[in-house]
Amino acid sequence: MITAGIIGGAGYTAGELLRILLRHPEVKIDFIFSTSQAGSPISSIHQDLLGETDIHFSGNINRDVEVVFLCLGHGNSIEFLNKNPFSATTKVIDLSTDYRMNSEDHSFVYGLPEFRKEEIKKAQFIANPGCFATAISLAILPLAGEKLLQDELHINAVTGATGAGTSLSATTHFTWRDNNFSAYKEFEHQHLNEIGQSVKVLQPEHTSEINFIPNRGNFSRGIFATSYTRFSGTIEDAKKIYKEYYKDAAFTFVVDEEIHLKQVVNTNKCLINLKKLNNNLLITSAIDNLLKGASGQAVQNMNLMFGLAEDTGLRLKANYF
Repeated sequence: MITAGIIGGAGYTAGELLRILLRHPEVKIDFIFSTSQAGSPISSIHQDLLGETDIHFSGNINRDVEVVFLCLGHGNSIEFLNKNPFSATTKVIDLSTDYRMNSEDHSFVYGLPEFRKEEIKKAQFIANPGCFATAISLAILPLAGEKLLQDELHINAVTGATGAGTSLSATTHFTWRDNNFSAYKEFEHQHLNEIGQSVKVLQPEHTSEINFIPNRGNFSRGIFATSYTRFSGTIEDAKKIYKEYYKDAAFTFVVDEEIHLKQVVNTNKCLINLKKLNNNLLITSAIDNLLKGASGQAVQNMNLMFGLAEDTGLRLKANYF
């Protein structure tokens, strides 16, 4: 059994991570570290786990666990690891933005399995991708792999309220979010950097603009993204490129039918649909922002790092009705 620790156990991503790991056949949860909830049962915060486990939040850390998941706020993982070093053999999976950009200052591997599977298998440190970055990268990387991103890329994507985390703010309050819709961080969302970084790996000469409009939806979870760019080939050409790129992917599926969020929420799947309209290729992608966009992908990475089947503990069914 793989011994696992979770740092920052009270948020949405930690809750989903716990739900998965408690049922993972190869994992034993060693500790769930939380400074604010130490001593409390985890079901006092993650109420969906009532009756599932008697584990309590801990104020202590076992530095010798085999894998640790960092579910901390952005900017806090670097500080935490500097103050709390783990053993030389502990594998670290960080769910924040802190290590996603390549740098000589760290050795974290960008953890998008459909993009960096072989590197992930050999890595000790993983930077889990952002939720928007996952949905959008999976939509466009097959084109970059064929050097076909030759024109501007236009992306519009909407995320559920859980994408903003558990802390209450003016734009997450129920009375503001309900029956509402808004755009934010237009053309400057932080996930654009990691999307561009991945595109450059596959298509180094890429210089065209990636125009991204993120939106807040009035639902709890999920990301629905539409991306389009100039494409000179046929729809059959596009489908061949995408299906070849994802032929060995455990969770990303290219489908001929139009897609919607209920197919992916509560799962680790990404669904992709393609359409050719005039001279543009429209790529629609959908994921659960808390699973494929966060905790599910983190477990997928753990499976790869420990030589397990990629889908171990992750065959989750969507709540369709």
